[in-house]
Amino acid sequence: MNYRHGFHAGNFADVFKHALLARLLVYLGRKETPFRVIDTHAGEGAYDLSSDEAKRTGEWRGGVGRLAALSDASAEVRALLAPYLDCLGPFDPEGRPALYPGSPVIAQKLMRPQDRAIFCELRPDAFAALRRRFARDPRIRSIQIDGYMGLGAYAPPKERRGLVLIDPPFERADEFDAAFDAFTKAYAKWSSGIYALWHPSKSDHEARKFYNRLRGSGIRRILRLSLSVGGSDEGLRSCGMVVVNPPFVFEDEAKTILGFLAQRLAQGKNSSSHIEWIANE
Repeated sequence: MNYRHGFHAGNFADVFKHALLARLLVYLGRKETPFRVIDTHAGEGAYDLSSDEAKRTGEWRGGVGRLAALSDASAEVRALLAPYLDCLGPFDPEGRPALYPGSPVIAQKLMRPQDRAIFCELRPDAFAALRRRFARDPRIRSIQIDGYMGLGAYAPPKERRGLVLIDPPFERADEFDAAFDAFTKAYAKWSSGIYALWHPSKSDHEARKFYNRLRGSGIRRILRLSLSVGGSDEGLRSCGMVVVNPPFVFEDEAKTILGFLAQRLAQGKNSSSHIEWIANE
């Protein structure tokens, strides 16, 4: 595997994914009972936006860099983004946080003492960084394992409440199929968990096939969300997330967040966001 997220950390797709992830974790924290986070493709955990990798692409400038000042945003938007922004920490004069938090760091910051997490990462160098970052946190286990195998091994958790994030690099030609198979097997064992499956929108055909398989799965509550920043340049311009068993407040929160991000992160006049139920009881 050659994927290095350091080149893309903090881009529009990360902002989309992590702002929504933070809302799901906030919801789980509203009950006193503990929850578990399972991150199937955890990566390094956090990324230095002043690194050579980040400087070479500068993708963060079109993503998190546009959130350095939110004085023009509504009070509702600022309140909904606050948990995510708190995870970012202060911005430097160039408009970037010192470290961009990946999903593991966001989970760590929004977990409570009674909550637990399992972070799976297969690539040796990324896993070494992940293990070092969380070595002193007794709530967290970092495991070098294929994320799909890890999901099969660790679902259901003993807490019975929790969130699974499936966020692969999409280097495999069959990534949608692999994600679907791992998810449905885990869901068969743990149908009460919240599942978030992120994907890039590079192929409309593959995405539609994935959504159709979800529609035919018999699972009753599946929300689809997407964000496009528009523009005509090459490279990733849109991405999506499927959330299974979303909290009842999540749809309305996501509409507000994505409506704002579609404008703030736009790279062309055709930027947009979309939310629809694939299945809803």
